[in-house]
Amino acid sequence: LSRVRDAPRFLLCGVWALPGRKSSRERASIVMADSVASTDTYAIIETGGKQYRVAVGDRLAIEKLPVEAGSSVTFDRVLMVGGDGTARVGTPVVPGASVQAQVEEQFRGEKIVVFKYKPKKRYRRKTGHRQSLTRVAITAINA
Repeated sequence: LSRVRDAPRFLLCGVWALPGRKSSRERASIVMADSVASTDTYAIIETGGKQYRVAVGDRLAIEKLPVEAGSSVTFDRVLMVGGDGTARVGTPVVPGASVQAQVEEQFRGEKIVVFKYKPKKRYRRKTGHRQSLTRVAITAINA
C-alpha cells in the first residue's frame, strides 16, 4: 500500500491514475475496437422461447430438441442477420434466412434446489430440478 501511495500519479480525464496501468476509458476503447473490428457474420435465432446470438463455430446449450446426437438441425426463426457493417432485421423473421447446426449431445443441466416454506406453519418442501438440454454446434448461416 505504501508503494502505491508513494508512486507518481497522472491526471487522466479528471481521474488520478498510476503509471503503467490503463484507465477505464483506455480499456473501454480497446474492447470497443476489438468488437468493432470483428466482421464475422452472425445471426440472432429463436428456439425454445429464447433468443441466441450465433456465429459459425459457436457451441450452444439450448432447450432439448427431439433429435439424435450427430444429426443436423435447421433453425428457420432467424430474427436478424448481421456482419460486415450491415444488418438485416426481420419483421419478425428474415425471409429466406436459416441457420444450420450439428447436434453434438443430449445432456442434463446442473441441478437446482427448489425450497418452499411458509413461516410459522411448519411447511417445508425441498425438491430439485435438472433441465434437459441439447448441445449444438453452428455450421452455417444462410442469409
